[in-house]
Amino acid sequence: MVWLWAALMVVFIIVEAVTVQLLTIWFAVGSLAALIASLLGATTVWQCVIFVVVSLLVLVLTRPYVKKVIEARTEPTNADRCIGKEAIVCEKIDNRAGQGQVKIAGITWTARSEDDSVIEADEIVKVEKIEGVKVIVSKIKTKTNV
Repeated sequence: MVWLWAALMVVFIIVEAVTVQLLTIWFAVGSLAALIASLLGATTVWQCVIFVVVSLLVLVLTRPYVKKVIEARTEPTNADRCIGKEAIVCEKIDNRAGQGQVKIAGITWTARSEDDSVIEADEIVKVEKIEGVKVIVSKIKTKTNV
């Protein structure tokens, strides 16, 4: 059983390293506890119980903290302030042709329409979201209506 627990611990650690999602680290700790129990002469049943209990205990005790730390890594950028703002189309937006630019607060952005519609230059659009270096916009009114 020592080799089984050692192998499981290595597999869980490898899976964790590959996914980087904190999916199996708790089971690696449980495997380590079962490995230690095996080395101390515990029966197979007790080793399995220790594996399950320690894995669940570590999961329950650390999951809220880990989730909080992971969510804290996401920081809004200055670009996020553009979402919901109005912009002026300075180059016709045509998703199929892969073209389009808008100006938001004096800064020119590559733009695509949210619904794949063609939006002509000088129209007013609303920034719906940002995907990479492109803003996704929707038409709201023409410049002459302003």
